[in-house]
Amino acid sequence: MQTFTVFNHAGGAGKTSLTLNLGHELAASGLRVLLIDLDPQASLTGWLGVTGVTPDQTAHPVAVEGRPLPEPVRVHSLDLIPSHMALALAERLMMGAVGAQGRLNRALGAVQDRYDVTLIDSPPSLGQLAILGALAADQMIVPVPTRQKGLDALPGLQVALREYREVRPDLDVALYVPTFFDARRLHDREVLADLRAALSPLAEPMPQREAVWLDSTAQGAPVGLYAPGSPVHRDIQRLTAELARATGLPYAGSAA
Repeated sequence: MQTFTVFNHAGGAGKTSLTLNLGHELAASGLRVLLIDLDPQASLTGWLGVTGVTPDQTAHPVAVEGRPLPEPVRVHSLDLIPSHMALALAERLMMGAVGAQGRLNRALGAVQDRYDVTLIDSPPSLGQLAILGALAADQMIVPVPTRQKGLDALPGLQVALREYREVRPDLDVALYVPTFFDARRLHDREVLADLRAALSPLAEPMPQREAVWLDSTAQGAPVGLYAPGSPVHRDIQRLTAELARATGLPYAGSAA
């Protein structure tokens, strides 16, 4: 099993969209995929239409008590550990608890034979839950908007990664992913050039194409189900292939 945490401490970078759609694309190709929603805002959980979640169904008992992963929810060929607002309380309860930040990593070790890939949707913060997700990862996937806010977030990102590597020296970034790219805008092209100069490995940019992203969210479905074969779906397939080349995942594409 390979575990990837989708991380950016700044909000609105596209973490949840990438987590869901990379996960679904990998599952559609035949891999066994687990998604973990670590964001108390529960955007990934809501996008998948999962409701009525209790705290015991989330990563809360893992983080706070060191318990095993709960039984996941099955949706769209994916297994999901959903989120709940109670996860926000885990931040405080983890503080000062020896070994708490490594509990998710240990819990995933117990299910490594059940899955080929785990994708963790990290909260937009530098708090305890973000550390929990980072230390559970083999590698990170880091979305960076092609906006000034994306450039402004880079120093904080690099500081966070250095701190995580003090605990996990082998932790690396599988891909930086430029998001919300609009080639018609000079600003976006200039930011992309700056990202190419500053970051490696950098994926090809994910075009904005807002309508399909927003509509698939409203329908509670991954793009590969909502609009198979669409330009957005092809963008996702291309990014999934880039991730596979960078990490050795056995992805050979999926049917549109």
